Amino acid sequence: MRPMRAGAWRWVVIGAAALLAPALAAAEVQVPPGFRVQAYVTGQGFDSSQERRARGVPSVATLTFDPAGVLYLGRSGRRYMSGGEVEDLWRLYRIPAGGASLTPSTEARFLFGPPLSNPQVGVFRGERELFVTTYDRDRKIGVLYRMVDGRAELFAGGTPEAGAPPDLRQPEGIALDASGGFYVADRSAGAVVRLDARGRVVARRHAEMTRPRVLVADHAGGLWVGADGTAEAPWQQAEGQIWHVSPEGVSRLVLRGPLPQAFALSPAGNLLVADRHGSAVFALTPEGQRVDLIRFTDGDAPRSLVVAPVTPETQRAGIAGEIFVVSVRGAAWPVNEVLRISGPLDELIRERAPRAP
Repeated sequence: MRPMRAGAWRWVVIGAAALLAPALAAAEVQVPPGFRVQAYVTGQGFDSSQERRARGVPSVATLTFDPAGVLYLGRSGRRYMSGGEVEDLWRLYRIPAGGASLTPSTEARFLFGPPLSNPQVGVFRGERELFVTTYDRDRKIGVLYRMVDGRAELFAGGTPEAGAPPDLRQPEGIALDASGGFYVADRSAGAVVRLDARGRVVARRHAEMTRPRVLVADHAGGLWVGADGTAEAPWQQAEGQIWHVSPEGVSRLVLRGPLPQAFALSPAGNLLVADRHGSAVFALTPEGQRVDLIRFTDGDAPRSLVVAPVTPETQRAGIAGEIFVVSVRGAAWPVNEVLRISGPLDELIRERAPRAP
């Protein structure tokens, strides 16, 4: 292990996670004092390189929890530009509370739902309804699916009637409102679409910004939106934007610069941002104050993140309110690991947030 650095950060070596076997290959990430890092989801045998033989599961772009603490992973697909994976029909991964280590021979027991085109997991409504967006690049039509017990049904979007525009062109992130309806970031349309609880369009342009992609609803009924700005694909260098939309639909640009790869909300209502290009995870308070939290080194970066919900089941599992981050290895990007980061999150943000004048 490298020596600790001076200041507020310390090195943590991810070794053998208590929840997983066999021992994991070491990686390094910087977290504040009092925090701990473990590999929560990993794998072996998925990296095609005989030289690297890197640990991890096939490339993961999105993740979410159900109220019982089960983690769902959405694999990458060809949503942006051309190229990417040739086969972009994927099933989701379903990981039980406690984490897992997958191999090609055991992978099938963790697969969930039917193959979908470029699926991104979104949010749970209640205990059983998982909502997933998909996107057909060739037809430029998107769908919001409702999944219950592994069965998928069209909830919104899809092929429009002759002569009508599609309700969803390229749906990405999803957020749930207090009434059981949804906000959907439609990247191609440059807008956040609002749906009612039955999937009908309430507002095609609830908010407008360039290439919105990630969403999360806050505790006050507002909405955080992350936009790619000038980036045609989220891995390109560009000036990203983070917006806040009030319950009345008034948009306010909060931060310009970082290109947000993923959002999550802490139990106290602070926004967590995965900044892939900055190799960091940082927080924004409801007032827009930035607090640095996690740093990745040696070419590694965060790709997605989620905070485990606080429920009786997740409290029994010991994961309530903890951060889970998809880690991309710079030298082995085709496989990713999900890291579990434990510590006094909201207390740290409260202590480090700049004081109001």
